[in-house]
Amino acid sequence: MQIPEKRLEEIFNNFKNKNIGIIGDLMLDRYLWGNISRISPEAPVPIVEINNESNRLGGAANVANNIKSLGGIAQILGVIGDDEDGKILYKILKNTGFEIEGVVFDRTRPTTVKTRVIAHKQHVVRVDKEDRRDISDEIEEKILDNLRNKIKNLHAVIIEDYNKGLITKSLIYGIIEICNKNGVIVNVDPKYNNFFEFKNVTVFKPNRKETEDALGIKLADEESYKQATERISELLNANAVIITRGEEGMSIRIKHDEFYTIPTTARKVADVSGAGDTVISTLTIAMAAGANIHEAAIMANTAGGIVCGEVGIVPIDKNELYEVLLEDMNHRKRRK
Repeated sequence: MQIPEKRLEEIFNNFKNKNIGIIGDLMLDRYLWGNISRISPEAPVPIVEINNESNRLGGAANVANNIKSLGGIAQILGVIGDDEDGKILYKILKNTGFEIEGVVFDRTRPTTVKTRVIAHKQHVVRVDKEDRRDISDEIEEKILDNLRNKIKNLHAVIIEDYNKGLITKSLIYGIIEICNKNGVIVNVDPKYNNFFEFKNVTVFKPNRKETEDALGIKLADEESYKQATERISELLNANAVIITRGEEGMSIRIKHDEFYTIPTTARKVADVSGAGDTVISTLTIAMAAGANIHEAAIMANTAGGIVCGEVGIVPIDKNELYEVLLEDMNHRKRRK
């Protein structure tokens, strides 16, 4: 399926100022950049000589960053620790221009930090600091209150679960109830723990591994993806189920009827970090802008392929996405 240029332009123009609520685990992505020139005498491991350090928005904050990069307005609802890393993350969010009244400080937990060591453009190791305990009832109610206060102005909501403690079962039920009651798109990027709790959502978007773990099956061919999407659709009553397949693109089920696969558009794969964030962000803002599932999925698949060519987590560039989509469509026309 192709998106005509006029239609593509219409959807992209509608991205502007779309209000997207993002509810999920906020993280600080720390990068240590350096070089390797020798092996440690203490153990058979490389010594990385660090020459630069940077902090970026990670987790649900990266989803928000993608929404902003695409021209939308990200309304962030999440939790960070009352610690030094939390202050750094909060400052980055504020300086980037996000509306942050929905960010709650929790003194009982640390801010989630993922530290990646990069040497010679290669990802060497990742070190995580986190607390996966469920948030308290008090924090949960603050999140829901913030959503209730914002819901009338939201065009869509993304639930971004990384199993870091924010997305509890009762919070899931509350978010979905509020969204459905107000006729707001609610799309989900799940993890294993709460996989089967996201009933009656607009789009449910697991990746291959999450689906295999949850269903206890091996996804090896088109028939297995067809059966998996049908099973999830039956269990969750989602309007659409999209399984991202990495280098194989994505498989889509519209309710219980239509099933098809979109091949990947990745030119090169340097780093898959953050690709899932880009996919759910692009998919959701496209739907909020009036795109149907088919159109939104094509755009999201292409966006995911673009960011895979970058080292580290970076948001999708709106202009680059538009140009690549046009290039792909013109290429298909020439092939015909």
